[in-house]
Amino acid sequence: MQDSQFLKKNNILVVPLDWGLGHATRCIPIIQTLIENNCQVYIAAETATRSLLENEFPQCTFISLKGYRIRYSRQKFLFPFKMATQLPRILLRSIQEHRWLKKAVIQFSIDAVIADNRFGLFHSTIPTVYITHQLLIKTGDRFSEKILQKIHCWIIKKYTHCWVPDFEGKENIAGQLSHLKKLPKNVQYIGCLSRLSLNLPTIKKYDLLLLLSGPEPQRTIFEKILLLQLKNFDGKVMLVRGLPEDYDDKKTEGQLSSSSSLLTIENHLRAAQLNEVILQSELVICRSGYTTIMDLIKIRKKAILVPTPGQTEQEYLADHLMKKKYFYSVAQHDFILSTSLKLADNFNFEIPDFDMEQYKKLVNQFVQSF
Repeated sequence: MQDSQFLKKNNILVVPLDWGLGHATRCIPIIQTLIENNCQVYIAAETATRSLLENEFPQCTFISLKGYRIRYSRQKFLFPFKMATQLPRILLRSIQEHRWLKKAVIQFSIDAVIADNRFGLFHSTIPTVYITHQLLIKTGDRFSEKILQKIHCWIIKKYTHCWVPDFEGKENIAGQLSHLKKLPKNVQYIGCLSRLSLNLPTIKKYDLLLLLSGPEPQRTIFEKILLLQLKNFDGKVMLVRGLPEDYDDKKTEGQLSSSSSLLTIENHLRAAQLNEVILQSELVICRSGYTTIMDLIKIRKKAILVPTPGQTEQEYLADHLMKKKYFYSVAQHDFILSTSLKLADNFNFEIPDFDMEQYKKLVNQFVQSF
């Protein structure tokens, strides 16, 4: 019998979208499962996405690949126009990445590709996976939603598989976003993707955890709002700024100018550190990004969701999950820390007990199919 050490490892290319850090962080459990399956993982990324994953997986091979580099407007009402002006660049990048993939498959002997919301990484001769929780792309306008849905389904069908990080039944997370009346045949629901663990011994250390994420300039705008209002908050606070490119081990602790509160600031935390901090916190304030939501559901942590202004997906999720009583939510322009904390304190949080290991079975089957 052939010794296992001489068996060829499967070379798997993982490529997350660079639109915020959520696409990268939700790839972490998939990458970990691939490594556990004796795969050689290649990761194609740049800037903050690459920095985050290099911190988590120094043993992986990293390849430079341009992202879509999407930016938000400062004003919510300009968001649709800002996105429309970036569509030609997104289209160009997807064409370029498709050409790039053909060369990369040969150069690195790639056996399969897992792409998180990257439109051009399908291939004619090897298995490819497209990850998305937005089978329906919310725009706030039914006509444009139908057009985008058809375009998106056309892209999805070019891949061998489409993995949807949600649950198939009525008790799910993303609601309309991930559940269409007519699904593409290659869609598979894989359950939540979270890098965090609930089974860690912890004691309460922080009254409030502030998790910032998402593209600029809205990330910085929300940070300034929080820092200003924290001056009147009496309690221990941890602020994680979501800036992995500026990551270091140094911690900034100090007194808020008009309060006795102790504020701890971290630019970025690795998965294990973030896991511990969330468990040590009484309440979380964060964006309603889908990856953050999956993490909070796995940890079963109470949270106030503040969607990124103009991002219709986050606004839908925040409203949808508040109606389901998973989390409390408030719009950024209405956000007053003291008021939000009082309302959240009286909110009846009801987070279901989902099977958070479901994805492992599908990833294992995918690897074994080669």
